[in-house]
Amino acid sequence: MDDRASFPQVDRTNTYQTRGARRRRQAWVALLGATLTLATVLLVWGTAPGGRTADPLPGAATSLLGSPTEGGADTDAPGLPAGPDRLLVYQPHELKLDTTPTGATARLRLLDGTVAWEGPTPATIEAPGGPLVLEVAHDSCNPLSTRLTLDRDRSLELYLDPQGLLHRSIGRFATGSNPKQVAFTPDNREIWASLLGGSGVQVFDAVTLEKLADIDLGDHGSVEVIFTRDGATAFASQMESASVFEIDRATRTVRRRLRTEGVWTKIIALSPDERTLYAANWSSDDVSEIDLPTGSVRRRLPTVRTPRGLYVTPDGSSLYVAGFENGDIARIDLTTGESTTLITTGGAMRHLVGDGRFLYADDMALDKVYVVNLSTDEVREFAQTNEKPNTIDLTPDGRVLYVSNRGENGASYYLPGPEWGSVVAIDTATGAVLDGIVGGNQCTGLDVSPDGRTLAFSDFLDNRVRLYAIPDYETLVAGAGGRAVAHLADIRK
Repeated sequence: MDDRASFPQVDRTNTYQTRGARRRRQAWVALLGATLTLATVLLVWGTAPGGRTADPLPGAATSLLGSPTEGGADTDAPGLPAGPDRLLVYQPHELKLDTTPTGATARLRLLDGTVAWEGPTPATIEAPGGPLVLEVAHDSCNPLSTRLTLDRDRSLELYLDPQGLLHRSIGRFATGSNPKQVAFTPDNREIWASLLGGSGVQVFDAVTLEKLADIDLGDHGSVEVIFTRDGATAFASQMESASVFEIDRATRTVRRRLRTEGVWTKIIALSPDERTLYAANWSSDDVSEIDLPTGSVRRRLPTVRTPRGLYVTPDGSSLYVAGFENGDIARIDLTTGESTTLITTGGAMRHLVGDGRFLYADDMALDKVYVVNLSTDEVREFAQTNEKPNTIDLTPDGRVLYVSNRGENGASYYLPGPEWGSVVAIDTATGAVLDGIVGGNQCTGLDVSPDGRTLAFSDFLDNRVRLYAIPDYETLVAGAGGRAVAHLADIRK
């Protein structure tokens, strides 16, 4: 019904109305109001079988209920508030439930707490329609309780977390070949995956996990993707062609191809004013400085062997570089172009991330994280990681550092090894591991959403991305290490 109902206008030629005219008008308006109210009730009750979904679920079967990005799931609520859903009439619908691991006990409760169904998973049942509470329990896993509105047939695959894990699984989705990196858009709405073994970049909805687009970059894949602060523009690097592609996010089309003039371009970074792009050239041992207004290379800055990770200071005066060949961290003065090596570990520095005060670098060969005090350039060993750390990222408040770990190598980089990959959460105040997640084959790409609520990481050899809800810092600190120790026993295959 249209709420903007049109009422007859009173004759405005008179400056007053008689008492009888006023009474007749009031009675007419009351009758019309009652009619409209009755029509509204009938319309609401007549919306079966679909009705209105108060708490929409992601459309992808692999997306878990209750994701914090859905804005409505409450994992602690034993029941549902009455609300307008009590006015709706729903028909029963088919519900398919599967869990990983299987053999869980699932329970559906009605609004009043009554158990409508209970049984083991997997299961296919005819469930009552409307708002429900779904509870899932497994002997070796954390219990799951979440809300859903069953307004159509649904197929749900739920990922149960091992006992003690502080992070919560909220979804998984398949990608193209070898997702090297994953990145949330600045508005938290999309996840972009760079495909090293594919033909470019894939775009996914961060809530439904549905694929939105494939962005073709020609004959090769991509290594890294970054965004401007407003999210309107993306840049994707390509090793084989030593190029960076500028992509219009709205249309998902390539605006232009920027040649770095280096060899084997990998990591890219923007200057604070977003007028300069820096690109690390792995095989030519330099960093390209590209003027974005013109698209031309201003200069190529010589630096450490096999430069990979990059970090530009907030004032735009310095560029830090991670050297993979010898485990170097170097600082380039962007005024003079001079490169100074701060530390050489003999390992393999891979990735850099900073918060303006401290810079973190992971050493893939030594399984360690180092920290640089950006005001003094003092470098110290910060924390131990799992085998072969890859990508690192900070929560927006800088209090937790996430590290993806590839695990022990197989016969080659493109073959699964004897260990599963993993992700650890490290307290930047103490260096203590707050929680540990076991992933798939070679956890590689990793990103924390800009709002700090969601962690995404890729299983490089499984062509898959996993999403986890991030607890608040106080919960992590009070969690007695979560599965920081326990997850280590699950890494070996």
